[in-house]
Amino acid sequence: MTYFQELAEALPRIMNGVWVTLGLTLGGAALAMIIAVTLGLMARQPNTLIRGIARAIIEFFRGTSLVVQLLWLYFILPGLGINLNVIFVGVMALGLNYGAYSAEVVRGSINSVQSGQWEASTALSMSRVHRMRRIIFPQAWALMIPSLTNLLIHMLKGSAVVSFITIYDLTFRVDQLRLDTGTWFAYGLVGLGSYFIIAYILTLIMNMLEVRAKHRLGRGESLREMLSLKPARPSAETGVLP
Repeated sequence: MTYFQELAEALPRIMNGVWVTLGLTLGGAALAMIIAVTLGLMARQPNTLIRGIARAIIEFFRGTSLVVQLLWLYFILPGLGINLNVIFVGVMALGLNYGAYSAEVVRGSINSVQSGQWEASTALSMSRVHRMRRIIFPQAWALMIPSLTNLLIHMLKGSAVVSFITIYDLTFRVDQLRLDTGTWFAYGLVGLGSYFIIAYILTLIMNMLEVRAKHRLGRGESLREMLSLKPARPSAETGVLP
């Protein structure tokens, strides 16, 4: 039986692994974003206690291994009477670990918003919440997307560690194919190709979010214009193509 025949027979299992990996990545990304925004905002608070709690959480999860965190959640929590679904454990480990990294991206991007924007919103007597929601965060969001894209792709690849707790993800299924074929064909073709395709699709989606975020700020073409086959319109200021 040829390698491609083996691949055809294993394709349903491979696709199942792809969906598991996607679920872990997207679930982990959603949790990481919630954690990142929360900790990123806390790390900017003038209150020393709140800022200190945020820094402690960020440094702990950045400074310890994702594998150790995963095993701790899977093996230690049940001993404390907390039993979690194995998929949720994977999502939680990814979200906590990458959420800590992303918190620094959020904090740094907010700090990078021009000081004039802060001063203008203060002059308009906006509350701190209103100022952050309507003025500062939309601008910071456009700045943080490229870094968050890198972390999302890193999370996709890092999700392979869930095989340590018997989650049958893409890497686990590819390894099964390697055992069936008795060669490294599975990793060389199926593994690399699958991860690359998923990563490329996620990158395209994040790039579209970046275009949309910048357009909402008046800093570039809209997503529709970017995807259109029509030639770009002349700039309103210069009368020439951008």
